[in-house]
Amino acid sequence: MKAKLTSALLALLVVAAVPTGVGAAGTAQAECSFPVTATDATGTEVTVDERPERVTTLSPSAAQTMWEIGGESQVVGLSEHALYLDGAAERTNVSAAGEGRISVEKVVSTQPDLVLAPNVISNDTVTKLREAGLTVYKFGFAASIDDIYAKTEVTGELTGNCEAADETVTSMRDRIATVQEAVENSERPGVFVSVGGGYTAGDGTFINSMVELAGGTNVAVEANVSGYQTISEEIIVQQDPEWIVELGAFGAYPKTDAYNGTHAVQNGQVMTVSNQNISQPAPRVVNAIVRMADAFHPEAYAEANATETTATETTAIETTETAETATTALTTDESAMADATTETTTESGGASGGVPGFGVPAALAALAGAALLAGRR
Repeated sequence: MKAKLTSALLALLVVAAVPTGVGAAGTAQAECSFPVTATDATGTEVTVDERPERVTTLSPSAAQTMWEIGGESQVVGLSEHALYLDGAAERTNVSAAGEGRISVEKVVSTQPDLVLAPNVISNDTVTKLREAGLTVYKFGFAASIDDIYAKTEVTGELTGNCEAADETVTSMRDRIATVQEAVENSERPGVFVSVGGGYTAGDGTFINSMVELAGGTNVAVEANVSGYQTISEEIIVQQDPEWIVELGAFGAYPKTDAYNGTHAVQNGQVMTVSNQNISQPAPRVVNAIVRMADAFHPEAYAEANATETTATETTAIETTETAETATTALTTDESAMADATTETTTESGGASGGVPGFGVPAALAALAGAALLAGRR
């Protein structure tokens, strides 16, 4: 079983995705107007004539985005790995038999006005859904936090939730700005990212960009590691990371002398970041960045966050005094999620974009999870 799992992990590492963007998103707007047209990752101009009452999402990231922008009541179908969302179990599960697969027949049965597909859904599958008379928008590969902003905005435009999408993106930008203020003049600690199975995320990965945004220095990058690769214990000893960030339930670092002797382990500076935050290109990815920044730079982050909170409260008071109306503060759910996620499709061939979510981390975790489940059966 170990040999088979290792082979599968190595196979995943050679699945290279060329970032294609999230598709052509329109300019953020407070009010939606229909019909609306946007060009998706397949190069198709997708037109939605009126606000869709029934939306089926083929990935947990698309579902999460709908929940975050207040469009959950429109969702009638979703994939099995989106079942962590509040009320998701009441929707039709469009997953097919087998880990993470999508059933075209189940999608069609939900009678959606709009289908939101992730980058890993093959173009052949998208074509089949369109031939069945469905309107399908396929997202491109999300390579940056800006791509997630754009994805959120275009989702809002296509589903008639423009104002909420704009507010969500504004909140995300504000939180990232607070993080950037906190880490701007702070010393960056060395961070080792444990994907699981001895793998790490190096240069050119979205995970690395999140570590950097949070004010850390990825020791794998310092050791000239790029992409998702194994890292030698010799490098771990040389780099001596101050922090270890484990990705989800299956991202535990190897319990060897090399790792146990690091500053991170010796000082209890090991943290686990939810897969549902870190591997899904959706608004909650900001939660992972904030958690890391707060851990790496607790005092600086607390100060920056207090400044931001004071400024927000002052603005709210001034607005209330001027307009004599109450204002409502936006809040963000910070609850940790534990389950691993992945997105795959039944059909082979014609796929574009790459591996699910942000790529290999989710797939590695899913494989590890599948191995454990197989052992229990």
